[in-house]
Amino acid sequence: MARFADDIKTTYWPETRALILLALPICGAQLAQAGMGVVDVMMTGRFNATSLAAVSVGTSLWAPLMLFMTGTLMGLTPIVAYHLGGQRSDAIRPAVHQGLWVALVLGIIAAILLRTSVMPIFELMDVPAQVAQESAAYLSAVAFGMPGIALFQALRAFSDGMNHTRPSLWISVIGLLVNIPANYLLIYGGDGLVSLLGSGVPNILQQIPAMGAFGCGIATAISMWTMMLIMLLYTRRGRAYQNVSLWHRFTPPQLAGIKELIFVGMPIGVAIFVEVTLFTLIALFVASLGEITVGAHQIALSFTSILFMLPLSLSMALTVRVGNTLGQHRLTLARQVAWNGVVVSILIAAFNSLFLWLTAKPVIALYTSNPEIQALTLTLIALAVIFQLSDSLQVNLAGALRGYKDTRIVMVITVLSYWLVGLGGGYWLGVHGASGLTEPLGVHGYWIGLIAGLSTAALLLAWRLKWISRQG
Repeated sequence: MARFADDIKTTYWPETRALILLALPICGAQLAQAGMGVVDVMMTGRFNATSLAAVSVGTSLWAPLMLFMTGTLMGLTPIVAYHLGGQRSDAIRPAVHQGLWVALVLGIIAAILLRTSVMPIFELMDVPAQVAQESAAYLSAVAFGMPGIALFQALRAFSDGMNHTRPSLWISVIGLLVNIPANYLLIYGGDGLVSLLGSGVPNILQQIPAMGAFGCGIATAISMWTMMLIMLLYTRRGRAYQNVSLWHRFTPPQLAGIKELIFVGMPIGVAIFVEVTLFTLIALFVASLGEITVGAHQIALSFTSILFMLPLSLSMALTVRVGNTLGQHRLTLARQVAWNGVVVSILIAAFNSLFLWLTAKPVIALYTSNPEIQALTLTLIALAVIFQLSDSLQVNLAGALRGYKDTRIVMVITVLSYWLVGLGGGYWLGVHGASGLTEPLGVHGYWIGLIAGLSTAALLLAWRLKWISRQG
């Protein structure tokens, strides 16, 4: 008992503090970047319905691409953290440069896809012609920003791996602050600016036409490049990075470094893409159940997605802490760090569940005044309260495993748990019910499927972490 108390004092409590200090800025950065999407929807929605639909449809295409790039480049974080823990600063610079080469290629590929491949997808989805045209214009503008956001994510992964997560928070906030006025000016044009500020607006700004969804895309691209340029300047001049000399001499593409990043990062990108497509497909299936059900599903998902930012950020910080410790070749401590993070994730899940339960009614009322939607949303929130534990556990177990650079098994577990158990089971329960024991459960069946999928992932990832943390 005395030894356990000593471990808490000397290892677990200091590690918990370090983990939380890393995670909170990451959470702020995630919320700021999510805020850009909220601003886009709000501002285009006030312009006209066609622009709102164009941005919504367009976002459903470029957001998964960006998340795939982000996930792949997240592989750079454990690589940098490992070298930092082992005090091998000379190995960090070439590793980051390979990440930047990969980011540039991924960004250019994403830009080409968004500019050339969207109209056939819109035709397949039966998107109305006017919405399709505006959405294609919106995506052509966003495409210009994709290399910028890819390079930003690579530099952010480097900074996070160096245990400096606050820069990404402040730079993401700056990106949001740039996005808001740029959106207003380019969506509504000079006339909108005059109506807001009066006739004192400079004549050159008054001449800018209202561009709707296209203007929103331009504003998004401007924000992306702004964030990249500020992060570049910060990593060039910040004292925290001086021992790395990141911009002293650029390393040409090296196959070994690129292969390591792809080996570690690509499965992360695939896993994130699988998770995004899971919720996208469920939304499509739920769409056939009527507007009341769709509204309730979207409100419940929106609310829980915001709360998910906290365990997600903890997971990203846990990757850094485990990677740092492994770089020091302290295998026993790395195991303690990993499982301590898992315990902290359980406490966060308990907080999220309590918060959901206590605030559900007033928060739902902010979204809608329709009593039918409110009542149905409340039943979905009750299910969401249940899966907070498995959701927080699975994402943090995955974060710990990424610190071990063990990402391929995480990808396999994610695909099987999300698509086979989560989506497949949810579809069966929603459409057919529980093997004749119940009627079709509709939207509740899909949410029960989510609980099953997330719980399966948590159990399998816990088994994998237990196995890998005992190796060596």
